[in-house]
Amino acid sequence: MSRIVAHRDPSLLARIVRTVPLVYADGADAALDRPAHVRAGSGLAWIGGVLAVMQDDANFVALVDPATGLCRAVTLPAGEGGLRQFDDERGNKRFKLDLEACVAVPDECGGPSLLAFGSGSAALRERVLRVTGAAGPEPLVEIREALTFYARLRETLEFAGSELNVEGAVWRDGHILLLNRGNGAAVDGRLPVDAICQVDWAALRAYLDGSSVHPAPGPRNVVQYALGEIDGSMLTFTDAAAFGDSLIYTATAEASPNAVDDGPVAGSAVGIIGADGAARFADLQDAAGGRFDGKVEGIARGSRPGTLYVVVDRDDPHRPSELCEVELAGDWPA
Repeated sequence: MSRIVAHRDPSLLARIVRTVPLVYADGADAALDRPAHVRAGSGLAWIGGVLAVMQDDANFVALVDPATGLCRAVTLPAGEGGLRQFDDERGNKRFKLDLEACVAVPDECGGPSLLAFGSGSAALRERVLRVTGAAGPEPLVEIREALTFYARLRETLEFAGSELNVEGAVWRDGHILLLNRGNGAAVDGRLPVDAICQVDWAALRAYLDGSSVHPAPGPRNVVQYALGEIDGSMLTFTDAAAFGDSLIYTATAEASPNAVDDGPVAGSAVGIIGADGAARFADLQDAAGGRFDGKVEGIARGSRPGTLYVVVDRDDPHRPSELCEVELAGDWPA
């Protein structure tokens, strides 16, 4: 296992040039326990030409028109008490799926499926969502318990550190790269770590399709990262996307007491992990050129060259998550 130290690169610029709140085109639906807006946006992925947003505390996938922020909802199964929203105000936060990482993967029928991973930070968060035909009129939604898979992740201490917290997923060459966010608390002398591991997709798919027959694959090729800091708060992984042989990742400086509870946010960063393994980053700027103060939770390619989309979680169930277009300048991968 290797450990990479990321460096702030003054030649890189990442600035938000447009922000739209994410709201459902059909509004709220009390019968489904769906609010009028997307809350707690936690992951971002292109699926069949549509931009999908995961939510860590609401059982819906939002399919977004990036130009307007209007969304169509894919409804997931209800949770405890028949509800689909989970937060401290309702007193039911412990029941949320906490889907924090999503990625498009090849489907055996030819089209891509959307895969989303629970964080693994609590027992109910050890599940994997699969949506087939997400962009079509009748998506097929499956939620699989993956206890032994998460056990494999957790017991690999180089990846999980003191507290497992899966926050990002990337498809690459028949494998899924998973990102662990090192914002947890120290446990029994173990420290939280930011790390990336590799999981064989064919083995994981077989396990999810029949876990009683196929063993859970374990993480391989673990690399740990020290991602820098903002105002004394450590930057920790929140997501990544593939750009050729490189990854572009997002990280947030959040003073979290552990992997479950939120904390004050000092800022966010966008960085590159190159084909050579080196990592460098830039603080994310707002439209005025100042430091952006939001928690970036997901990243995807932009609709125009030299741009990205990121989704922001304001940690407030009453405020819509925001989709931001980020303009890049400097030596970023194409």
